[in-house]
Amino acid sequence: MKNTWWKIAFAYIGVIVGAGLSSGQDLMQYFLCFGQKGLFGVALLGVLNAVFGRIMVTFGSYYRADNHEEVFSNITHPLVTRILDVVLIIGSFIMGFVMVAGAGSNLNQQFGIPAWLGSLICSILIIIVAFMDFDKITNVLGIFTPVMIVMILLITAYTFIGKTYDFAALDIEARTIEPAMSNLWLSAINYYALCAMTGVSMAFILGGSLVRIGQAEKGGLYGGIMIGVIILAASFSLFANIDKVKDADMPMLAIVDTISPVLAIIYALTVFALIFNTAFSLYYSIARRFSKGDIKKMRMIIIGVVIVGYICSFGGFKRLIGLLYPVLGYMGILLLAVLLYAFVRDHKDIMFEKYSRRKMISLSLKRQDPNRKSTKEDKKLMHELGKLSPADTDTLLSDVHETAKAILENTDDSKAFAQENLQVDNDKLKQSIEEKRNEDS
Repeated sequence: MKNTWWKIAFAYIGVIVGAGLSSGQDLMQYFLCFGQKGLFGVALLGVLNAVFGRIMVTFGSYYRADNHEEVFSNITHPLVTRILDVVLIIGSFIMGFVMVAGAGSNLNQQFGIPAWLGSLICSILIIIVAFMDFDKITNVLGIFTPVMIVMILLITAYTFIGKTYDFAALDIEARTIEPAMSNLWLSAINYYALCAMTGVSMAFILGGSLVRIGQAEKGGLYGGIMIGVIILAASFSLFANIDKVKDADMPMLAIVDTISPVLAIIYALTVFALIFNTAFSLYYSIARRFSKGDIKKMRMIIIGVVIVGYICSFGGFKRLIGLLYPVLGYMGILLLAVLLYAFVRDHKDIMFEKYSRRKMISLSLKRQDPNRKSTKEDKKLMHELGKLSPADTDTLLSDVHETAKAILENTDDSKAFAQENLQVDNDKLKQSIEEKRNEDS
């Protein structure tokens, strides 16, 4: 149970760190083109990842979301929901085929494989993984993230340990790169809005797989923090080598190639895996949106989306980023505004639900533990908390019992576990329940 939020954090990183970030191409066009001060924009990007990563995964858990429409229909006006729904579907599809194009560029640059074939391999893998169950999909999404973190930190260490650089000259060189945006701070916000469009649907789904909101909060927050560390380290390495890699489709890969051919092969395969993660997440979220819980229908939709996306990927990775990303980023700013406003507005309700579910799991542990006795009052409280939840009551109660069962299988003392991990101020909870009753009456 303690590792659950780490799994979500790594899966979230795998969704966000796709072709652009892991290759370094996005960082070049959005930040390093402004020279040394572009690194401050990267730092802001890291903060935004942490803040909104927590918000998105938390909302997913709060509503036990199966797709993005379930969340938006609860947090904003129906017209805004419809606009965001259309924007995310279109944006996810566009970014999905940009990722597929990135997969082709990656394998072409490192192994000489034709770009069309690399993109085809990525597309076929997306279809194969779509036929796996969700827990296995989550594991796939996060499996390469630790490898990427370690490799980028190693690249950064190699770049700077025992070496000096003429940063003034590098600053001049960096400014020769054509920027995607005209202003650094607008660039940071625009680019993060793009990242949010990439990750929000899957972040909701990842959060929706968690009963415990506290784990969702940690998964989104620490996933976002680690993304910040990755992109800042990568940006410093890119800036130090800007004169050598500014024209490469995959500039990070070009740096690694100068360090070690073997390391370059490992890095190229890792980047390919992260590109796949993002492309899969984007297409998977589209399919989940239209399938309405029908697994067979979802798989048929994803096959069709992948085929059309593969055809669209022939526009070229670097060119597609420059043309499409700024426009999508502007569209994503509305998404950020809606998420931030709703999170501030609903924070009290989210906190109530967080502690409510802790109490429900504690009550279920008490009920299922043969060494403890559950009362009628416990059962009544359990059902009342279930009815007050924004999530479907029957589904939530079932999942709470399954969560408690899993805890019992991995602990010797359920009471001690509850006291240590499921702390609740019972007086405050009772007061909140009364307030909820008054609101409903």
